[in-house]
Amino acid sequence: MSYRQAVELTVGELSRRSGVATSTLRFYERKKLIASRRTAGNQRRYSRDTLRRVAFIRASQQLGTSLAEISFYLSILPEGRTPTKEDWAKLSECYQKDLNGRIQRLEWLRDRLAGCIGCGCLSLGLCKLVNPDDYLGENASGARKLYEP
Repeated sequence: MSYRQAVELTVGELSRRSGVATSTLRFYERKKLIASRRTAGNQRRYSRDTLRRVAFIRASQQLGTSLAEISFYLSILPEGRTPTKEDWAKLSECYQKDLNGRIQRLEWLRDRLAGCIGCGCLSLGLCKLVNPDDYLGENASGARKLYEP
């Protein structure tokens, strides 16, 4: 067994180690979130650092990050070599700014959601003050004030 073979994982091994279904791993590959090489028998082989990429994808999805956004963050990592600790730190710094913004928007929404029923204002008791004569409804539909932190 060569060193290359020893450090590569089959799709089944990657699935078992990551806890992600093989079909999901193939989906991630189609979306170019992870990459594999093909053997002479056309079998997928993943480098061991793919485990960290899959963990990042899963954690990001649990936070509500879209696959397009995940793809953007993963594009920060180098191609053709195993990302270093510094590479991951660069990705983390970029992602942290986005996460802090999301946290801020979620806290803003959490603190105002109980008073809003989706009419566009922030409080049933303030409707006539915040949205007199439903002027927000003339310009657009939905809870517009909820999207304007």
